[in-house]
Amino acid sequence: MNHAFPCGTLCLDFVGTLRARRNAEPLEKLATPGLLDDWFMESGMLDLVPGASEADVVIAVQLREAIYDLVAARLDGRALPVEAVAELNLQASGLPVTLRLGPEGVMKTGSVSQGLAALAREAVQLLGGDEAALLRECSRPECTQVYLDRSRGHRREWCAMRTCGNRVKAANYRARQHAAQA
Repeated sequence: MNHAFPCGTLCLDFVGTLRARRNAEPLEKLATPGLLDDWFMESGMLDLVPGASEADVVIAVQLREAIYDLVAARLDGRALPVEAVAELNLQASGLPVTLRLGPEGVMKTGSVSQGLAALAREAVQLLGGDEAALLRECSRPECTQVYLDRSRGHRREWCAMRTCGNRVKAANYRARQHAAQA
């Protein structure tokens, strides 16, 4: 598996395909058409490989960055960037993913542009709805993953406990042990 899905919201997991944004060299998880195809398959958005091209990768990265810019504006309490809103709305106007009923249940098929349209529509609903107030960024300094804090009391600190939460807690434990030995 090439991709992680810690958010429970595909449009925010898509934003997380650029890892460690604040690092000098962030990790690009959509660097090739194959990785973009993998994202759609691993996310469960599509059941058949959409056959991404280099041009699709460029468009996907533009959409991802537009969503991130909008999320960052919401997190900072700023006005939504006009260019990002235009990009998101453009992508959201695309054709939907095709659903078909077959012997094994629902089959989801479509092109990369159809998958991106579905992500854009989800982002429109998230950013324009009440759940936008639940947006958070992971508290681990190296992580820039954004997520919805649906926890009781809204005190969730990490994108995922099994990764970032465990790393922070382990580092804190090691620091306490080191301090106790000193």
